[in-house]
Amino acid sequence: MPHSPKKGGVDRRHAPSLAPKLTFAGLHAAILAACAYLAFAVDVPDPTRAALLFAATALYFSRHLITLFVLLKRRVDYAEAIGLSAFMALFEIGFLLLGAGVLSGQATPLGPPDLLGVTLILVGSYLNTGSELQRHIWKKDPAHKGQCYTNGLFGLSMHINYFGDTVLFTGWALLAASWLAASIPLFVTAGFVFFHIPALDAYLADRYGDAFKSYAARTSKFVPFVY
Repeated sequence: MPHSPKKGGVDRRHAPSLAPKLTFAGLHAAILAACAYLAFAVDVPDPTRAALLFAATALYFSRHLITLFVLLKRRVDYAEAIGLSAFMALFEIGFLLLGAGVLSGQATPLGPPDLLGVTLILVGSYLNTGSELQRHIWKKDPAHKGQCYTNGLFGLSMHINYFGDTVLFTGWALLAASWLAASIPLFVTAGFVFFHIPALDAYLADRYGDAFKSYAARTSKFVPFVY
């Protein structure tokens, strides 16, 4: 009996889902506007760090739009859109409040950890969206219909897009300059490793059979060259 298309908390059947996607984008735009207000219209202890954190939010928002309206082919429902929007509000506004010094009342001087944080944000964004774009372009070729994509960045890791998000959130947390921010990359990574990846692997094994099993046998699952 084939596996259910409901895997990892999402319905993997293809569907336009335009209304939920527009709702999702609209909610995220409202979060971005709230971050802009906090970063530029409020007198915060650390306006420079606040501006950097807003830039990270704007980059994430632009990538989210590409994901929703170009890359994402599966069904999206309102519960997913609202639930993930709430999570985005938590970390995007939360990171900005922490980094801007709103909660601590003081600024944290920029230093090497922040340079590392910005680098990780850019690298993680590339690994996630870059890998998805590579797969998207490959899948558009009719000759590849029904085939399992194993090239490009996905040749380094079966879930390089998820790993990219772990790298991104680690950098974002560093830029927030608070140990409280570390909970977000830890939570996201645990969700990938223990929930999303096992569910997606089961779905892909059912869909692609031996081709996926061969790919899994020769490719790191999450962290390139490590795991």
